[in-house]
Amino acid sequence: MTEPLLAIRGLETAYGAVQVLFGVELDVHPGEIVAVIGPNGAGKSTVIKTVIGLARSSKGSIRFAGEEISRMAPHRIPALGIGYVPQGRIVFARMTVEDNLEMGAFLIGERARRRRAVDAVFAQFPRLHERRAQLAGSLSGGEQQMLAIGRALMLDPRLVILDEPSLGLSPKYVDLIFEQLVDLKRQGRTLLMVEQNAARALELADRGYALELGRNRYSDSGAALLANPEVRRMYLGGAGRA
Repeated sequence: MTEPLLAIRGLETAYGAVQVLFGVELDVHPGEIVAVIGPNGAGKSTVIKTVIGLARSSKGSIRFAGEEISRMAPHRIPALGIGYVPQGRIVFARMTVEDNLEMGAFLIGERARRRRAVDAVFAQFPRLHERRAQLAGSLSGGEQQMLAIGRALMLDPRLVILDEPSLGLSPKYVDLIFEQLVDLKRQGRTLLMVEQNAARALELADRGYALELGRNRYSDSGAALLANPEVRRMYLGGAGRA
């Protein structure tokens, strides 16, 4: 197997006096979808926030493309090639769809390059093209999630990190978002996803990590985790999806 694009070793993170992560280990290889699952409070989102610099580790290593980034300032992370889709469909509500995408291209100085990036997102999400002049706050929840993903793609990142991409969406839009993630992988994208819908996440993941109380509990291929009776009992509510 190739060297990991993202390699996390012995990661410990705390919020003040409350420690959340205890020695978490995780690899993401180029071209993979990797899913991180676990109950509320397991530390899933804290792993992501530590990678992108929004939380500070007290111990351990985070290496991206061979470079140690655990002490790097958050504003420097996008330039490395890491795109981030935050939890909760965060968009600039009073700006148009197209202006939201332009905000994702803040590191691109050349207007023609920004235009190509916008056009590429519109090709990926035709619905956004149809609503390009519409205020982002007037979009449906699923459309806002598409916009948040599209904005993260504007810098053509080597790794896209998604925090709960299906949270709060209708079943129709959950299906559409997961179909888009599969399509991004088909294009060669590398994705790291935290997701409470564990069964759906593992169905499309090449590999998965199950966290419990800030520690690694299980790690294996997505298919193997789905077939593991203990994982199904603890994380999938029984048998999970067929």
